Amino acid sequence: MCDEVKGITDTLNIDYLKFISWMLAMGCCMYNLDSNIPEIRGCTAFAIFNNDRMLCGRNNDLPPFLKDGSKSEIYTPNNGNKFNITTSSFVNGEEGLNVKGLAVAMTFVLTKIEDIKAGFNSVFIVRYLLEKANNVEEAMAMLNELPVASNSNILLADKSGKMLVVECSPNEKKIRNPINLENGNKVICTVNSFTSPYMKKYEWIGEDTYCSDERYNVVIDAIKNYNNENIIDYLQNLLKGKYGFMCQYEKRLNFETVWSSIFDLNTLKIYRAEGDPRRKKFIEDMRLT
Repeated sequence: MCDEVKGITDTLNIDYLKFISWMLAMGCCMYNLDSNIPEIRGCTAFAIFNNDRMLCGRNNDLPPFLKDGSKSEIYTPNNGNKFNITTSSFVNGEEGLNVKGLAVAMTFVLTKIEDIKAGFNSVFIVRYLLEKANNVEEAMAMLNELPVASNSNILLADKSGKMLVVECSPNEKKIRNPINLENGNKVICTVNSFTSPYMKKYEWIGEDTYCSDERYNVVIDAIKNYNNENIIDYLQNLLKGKYGFMCQYEKRLNFETVWSSIFDLNTLKIYRAEGDPRRKKFIEDMRLT
């Protein structure tokens, strides 16, 4: 990861320390520099264990101008796992899946600017864990050792059926475990706020969270109501908003689902809609296999 950034700075003939400092600040506060007001961005990520099959889904919600620069990349590092990562930036990423069947995804939680500390931002955490960890247990051990710059949720899931969300702040981290449902499924979901009451003290309260609570409840209710339909089709419909609010943002918000993903951790297949999933088809991506 550092070598990649060094290659960029050498090519551009710019100072490495300044450039990496700028990259490490990405996603920490999300301020609108014109008006100096904080902005929360969307994103819904979840994992479901169904009939010995582990799947993850995600909508990445951003201002539309970031859509054209978004990309899905395959990395094959010399001293790490081959992995797929999807990003609206570069080097780092918002979500991904590696060849060991480990999925990692982040969701942003607003942090007061004075509370931000030196450390890894959420998008570098995603990249680091995909490259270095083989399963949830290893990823959790690595994440515990990392200093965290700002608030975020990190979803971890692996092909064995293990899943959890780590609610991260610069001060501490808390593990949130999945919900066991009556229909035999397990599910965990994360949006743009902390779900654990204990971590609420670290949130910047009072800002718009783009229907976070509603999106969370739609996911949990949809998995509760799942009844042996084709699971990929069902999760696609969930991300399209057919079971409740997920991506139906009003145009005046200048905010939309820029891409939508489903990961099958057992087969390493990825299904991605490159744009609003209500209008773009999910296309199977088999590059990781």
